[in-house]
Amino acid sequence: MEKIKCFGFDMDYTLAVYKSPEYESLGFELTVERLVSIGYPQELLSFVYDPTFPTRGLVYDTMYGNLLKVDAYGNILVCCHGFNFLRGPEIRERYPNKFIQRDDTERFYILNTLFNLPETYLFACLGDFFSNCDRYTSCESGFKNGDLFMSYQSMFQDVRDAVDWVHFKGTLKQKTVENLEKYVVRDGKLSLLLSRMNEVAKVFLATNSDYKYTEKIMTYLFDFPHGPKPGTSHRPWQSYFDLILVDARKPLFFGEGTVLRQVDTITGRLKIGTYTGPLQHGIVYSGGSSDIVCDLLGAKGKDIVYIGDHIFGDILKSKKRQGWRTFLVIPELAQELHVWTDKSSGGLSPSSCCVCSQWVWGRQKDNACCRSGS
Repeated sequence: MEKIKCFGFDMDYTLAVYKSPEYESLGFELTVERLVSIGYPQELLSFVYDPTFPTRGLVYDTMYGNLLKVDAYGNILVCCHGFNFLRGPEIRERYPNKFIQRDDTERFYILNTLFNLPETYLFACLGDFFSNCDRYTSCESGFKNGDLFMSYQSMFQDVRDAVDWVHFKGTLKQKTVENLEKYVVRDGKLSLLLSRMNEVAKVFLATNSDYKYTEKIMTYLFDFPHGPKPGTSHRPWQSYFDLILVDARKPLFFGEGTVLRQVDTITGRLKIGTYTGPLQHGIVYSGGSSDIVCDLLGAKGKDIVYIGDHIFGDILKSKKRQGWRTFLVIPELAQELHVWTDKSSGGLSPSSCCVCSQWVWGRQKDNACCRSGS
């Protein structure tokens, strides 16, 4: 660690930890409302988010509408349709070799972020609903209602569009900032952590969120009467960072990136033109790329540790394209260990045990495969 010159942070689910299941429940409800508004059955409004079901890293098969748990090589460990966990012979009917091509991104969608948890559960809810509702007839690749046919591929795209709409055009961010205490964890030790890091290295923030949302969230996280330690003066959140980047558009950020612009922190608007000057402390930038970060901070790839929650967008791309050192935040790991302990001691209901054991068994087998193949 003594060789590290820069520490980089994502914001969402890294510096800003969203309270679970409150935040996921909000995203789930808003996504369901969006689907109903574009024509999906009103019965969907009765769906209630169950945080014990979804786990990060599952794969959705857009051809058959199944949720899959696969290992590092594409071998299927667990398969469910709706809330029905399929057994070996049933799995082989759809996947004869119990194997998928994970790089077939047109068919298989990896739900690899914590933001994906609500839609993971929604895929299961929709599969269960359309399989059991008398108005619909299940088919291999979708369902029918009279002369109308809906493929799982179309349903998947509707859900993805609804999720994007909720995040970028809907009220998710508005409802979050209206009730920050309900949805965001605030830890007084955060300022101490960043100030200590800043004593030995440069610290930067690179988030996909826009400036106005970032400003609200970060102001709340540092809203304490004191500074890094009790008795020290309060400092604005910007003072803890040498470089602040919003609208990063990761993983594009780790490749060609976008134009680097300066944010007017009074109006929240972008100033016209490309920023070409030196690094200035306290200025907020929009866009850019990892190459620009290295240039502004005077660092090379291996001088940087980037800390984030997105397996693909934060960790893999930054490591493979830039050689950045990486640190993956896995907040759900503590809950998974707690669930497994409760299951082992008989603290969960039989139905919950079934769901948990299916997913956890898949993860254990996945880890075993990774170890044996390393």
